[in-house]
Amino acid sequence: MKTPIALMGASLLLAACQSVGDLPTEQLADARLTLANGVPAGTAQLVASGDTVTLAVAVAGISEGAHGFHLHTTGTCTRPDFTSAGGHLNPTGEGHGLEDDDGSHMGDLPNLVASSSGTATARVTLRGSRADILAALFDADGTAVVIHADPDDGTSEPSGNAGKRVACGVLTR
Repeated sequence: MKTPIALMGASLLLAACQSVGDLPTEQLADARLTLANGVPAGTAQLVASGDTVTLAVAVAGISEGAHGFHLHTTGTCTRPDFTSAGGHLNPTGEGHGLEDDDGSHMGDLPNLVASSSGTATARVTLRGSRADILAALFDADGTAVVIHADPDDGTSEPSGNAGKRVACGVLTR
């Protein structure tokens, strides 16, 4: 069963909010994700409540299973390989991976897990102060949200052995 993109907005809203107390007070940015063949794949929303910044994503059209999910250094998504998005966003020069003993970089996000229908939603609170996060995301060349073909192993340098890039979107204020 395929999920219409129009329904994904509702899924994203639900993914972004667990209870009334968790409702974000501001939408800071969004990204329209596309697959390598140009087909729309979903959306990512950057929302905030006070100093807490959260990235919520809803995607369709990817394979079942775990996928590396990252913020990349350049706000460009040139198909078909999306390498124009550069490497992982790492403004503080940290090691790669959520399992890195010394901490991870800003672009490291938990794996996105797609259902058998090829859909996935996730809500991730970004680490750092709101000011630092926004400065890193909206620097001169912007930031892309990238989904990879394979899971991120949480440790391998520089990209977690997550495979090719299968979907990409540029965060826009």
